[in-house]
Amino acid sequence: MQVLVRDNDVEKALRILKRKMQREGVFREMKRRRSYEKPSERKTREKSDAIRRNRKLARKQAIREGLLPAPVKKVPAVRVGALPSTTSTRNERERPQAQPTPATPRS
Repeated sequence: MQVLVRDNDVEKALRILKRKMQREGVFREMKRRRSYEKPSERKTREKSDAIRRNRKLARKQAIREGLLPAPVKKVPAVRVGALPSTTSTRNERERPQAQPTPATPRS
C-alpha cells in the first residue's frame, strides 16, 4: 500500500493512508492479533461473522426488491441559537401550519 505525498502535505497523505488501512481492515486485524485466540473461539467468531455478512446481504437484497422499506436517513437536530440553514427553512415551509378554528357563539 502506498500513498503519494504532494506539495509536502504530509498530514493529508497520512489521513489518506489511515483511510486506506481502515478500508482494508488492517486496524481490525491488529486489534484481533493483540492476544491469542483459541481455535474454538476463532471458529465461533468466523461463524458469527459469516452469519452477519449473510444477513446484511439479504437485507440489502430485500430493500432492492422492495420487500423492506429503505432506512430513513437521520436529519440533524436544529440547535437553539444557531443560524438558520436551508434545511430548517425548507422543513418549516413544508410543515403544515395549524389552522385557526372558527369561533362559535355560545348560547
